[in-house]
Amino acid sequence: MKTNTHLQMRWMELLVAACFLGVSLLVITDSIRVGKAWGSDGPEPGYFPFYIGCLLLGGAAWVILQTLLTWKQDDGKEVFAEKHEFNLMSLMLIPSAVFTAAIFVLGIYLASMTFVAAFMVWQGKYSYFKSMAVGLGISAALFALFEVWFNLPLPKGFIETWLGY
Repeated sequence: MKTNTHLQMRWMELLVAACFLGVSLLVITDSIRVGKAWGSDGPEPGYFPFYIGCLLLGGAAWVILQTLLTWKQDDGKEVFAEKHEFNLMSLMLIPSAVFTAAIFVLGIYLASMTFVAAFMVWQGKYSYFKSMAVGLGISAALFALFEVWFNLPLPKGFIETWLGY
């Protein structure tokens, strides 16, 4: 007897909808905390995020309801991804997770430069020089935009600390 080792589409729909449901509840709760009303001088900080959270909540609830209502009609044979498709997803997911973790150690600028350059070499087959130039250029542009022009500090690593930022 052959067992079905594939992840069914309906389970993925429920998982993604549950994640959106959680995010929407977080957004709504925090919007209420910071103020979601229209004040005398205009909208409070949580005004627009509150309504975006409500839209997310409605969409997630709709997907959950629709998936549960069609459960009996669905024969469960629609597969979310085969093994080779999961492998392709992991080729993007794992480096992205490493990049996210590297932000806490290296800071966002060095981690971004490394991430962009590595992907250009690995996936795009660009030269090391061109990849490093583009990675450095993007990080420098982000630094100028956020740190200099917007005066909005982003997570720093040891190099930015060493340079006095």
